[in-house]
Amino acid sequence: MHKIVEKVTSRIIKRSAEHRHRYLQRVAAAKGDTPFRTNLPCSNFAHDLAGCVGSCRSALLDKEVPNIGIISAYNDMVSAHQPYGKYPEIIKAAVTSVGGNAQFAGGVPAMCDGVTQGEPGMDMSLVSRDVIAMSTVIGLSHNVFDGAILLGVCDKILPGLLMGGLQFGHLPMLFIPAGPMRSGISNRDKNKVREAFAKGEVGQEELLASEVKAYHSPGTCTFYGTANSNQLMAEMLGLHLPGASFVNAGTALRDGLTRTAAERITGMTHLGTNYTPLAEIISEKSIVNAIVGLMATGGSTNETMHLVAIARAAGIRIDWDDFAELSDVTPLLVRIYPNGAGDINSFQQAGGMALLTRELMAGGLIHEDVQTVAGLGFKRYTRAPELVGDKVVWRDGPRKAGDSAIIATVGEPFEVLGGIKVLSGNLGRAIMKISALVDGEKTFVEAPAMVFNSQQELEDAFNDGRLNRDLVAVVRFQGPRANGMPELHKLITHLSITMDRGYKVGLVTDGRLSGASGKVPFAIHCTPEAVMGGVLSRVQDGDVIVMDAHRSILELKVSGEELAGRTPHVADLDAARHGLGRQIFAPLRKNLLGAEEGASSIFAYTDES
Repeated sequence: MHKIVEKVTSRIIKRSAEHRHRYLQRVAAAKGDTPFRTNLPCSNFAHDLAGCVGSCRSALLDKEVPNIGIISAYNDMVSAHQPYGKYPEIIKAAVTSVGGNAQFAGGVPAMCDGVTQGEPGMDMSLVSRDVIAMSTVIGLSHNVFDGAILLGVCDKILPGLLMGGLQFGHLPMLFIPAGPMRSGISNRDKNKVREAFAKGEVGQEELLASEVKAYHSPGTCTFYGTANSNQLMAEMLGLHLPGASFVNAGTALRDGLTRTAAERITGMTHLGTNYTPLAEIISEKSIVNAIVGLMATGGSTNETMHLVAIARAAGIRIDWDDFAELSDVTPLLVRIYPNGAGDINSFQQAGGMALLTRELMAGGLIHEDVQTVAGLGFKRYTRAPELVGDKVVWRDGPRKAGDSAIIATVGEPFEVLGGIKVLSGNLGRAIMKISALVDGEKTFVEAPAMVFNSQQELEDAFNDGRLNRDLVAVVRFQGPRANGMPELHKLITHLSITMDRGYKVGLVTDGRLSGASGKVPFAIHCTPEAVMGGVLSRVQDGDVIVMDAHRSILELKVSGEELAGRTPHVADLDAARHGLGRQIFAPLRKNLLGAEEGASSIFAYTDES
């Protein structure tokens, strides 16, 4: 093992000891010796039986039969989740074939950030993760299940499902992905049309035609944003079957992996000989593996919050210093959009997860001795699935990339550093993604601030020609407590065009940016946020800001004395907290923790998991 990976892992174990101990105590107390449904009073159990059709009733009356709950984020609005519509029947048949029973336990909400990007609905995106976690708990609260299958892919949905699932850490659980759509128009061509539209060079009809060619069918979007980062993270955590993450939706292999996963979870319950509870899979070592995998691929910055919240749900405490230290020793091994020209299908064709895992293990960067849904030992994830007849088999994955421009070796990486830096200074702490900043000069920006209190203000400034200068755009009052911390991806087109005009451009915000963003140097998730008294609330137009990834600095070049004398700006957030139902989330929003603490309200009232 790399000495720094060992050091960070040991630090996390020590920091988490008390919380993890309490969590595992609760897990142990919740374990059972018989099917959980048999502990219900007869009247309660009868209500469960009442909904049974076919063989379900006789199966549930058999005390040897494990019952598997299905929690699904299916809907027709999210392209990545549309394939899940047919999964329950596939899962039920597969579980029955190996002596179990499966019931649909509940659905969770799943919004599409692509549909809501830059719209009022985006203000509910991050807080929906907590709603999903709570909904997962409700679905499993009947206490009739001996294991669970979680169906979710996209931005807040997979993290929310896992945060909720970890409250039932005594049960075995796994995720079944839906897979990406096949590649359409290239992401770079799509962005060229977006920029042309912003400049007024093409109309809305041409823009829509381009977008439809990019997002054209069921499946995950093909760029390496948060949805696909979630899939990589789930596999690095050992929650997917090996190589399952990026098999295209609607293929025979995809259906074969779904059947195999359903069969696998049936054999993992406490009623058999291969009991593997979720609490054993999510460990300090598996969390480190997930961080390293994300750093090695330039994964979404959103995971710096999601993984913190997931770990916390398992009694594990991580922070941005852990990300930063691991990033400094993790080479960048994958270049796909926005970090390169290829997409997630290019990554899969070049060798995918099996090859990436092999390279990370060769570099001593990930722990092999972890529990997974495939069994003990992460070496299993150097194998790739194939369909032989109607059965999935695993064979040794490739030892060399099919395209060296997509996947590099640990000996000759694209970059010696991983994808994320943590910046600190008198403005607070923030995340900077550097994997897409091919030009090293972009990792240092020093320019006058131009302050905005909303996305619309920046867009208006662009349309008025006021961005044609060197600047660090400060977009504040976009943090968790302010308006739910929406993604600000809509702004990247305007700032990218400004950069292309030859100006030095940076962005500092307490909001978020999509994992698909990367061209513009940004310091995001800035904490403390402006609405909570962060220094962002005292920044004025013309103040010089320094963003320096190499020295990990985020500095406002204003004296402490002058800053102390300034009155913090107070924004009118009423319009961002009402309309389209946003007002109903006030109780959750007001309790959201800071970005570095995971930006969740679930842990606001307790220091325990």
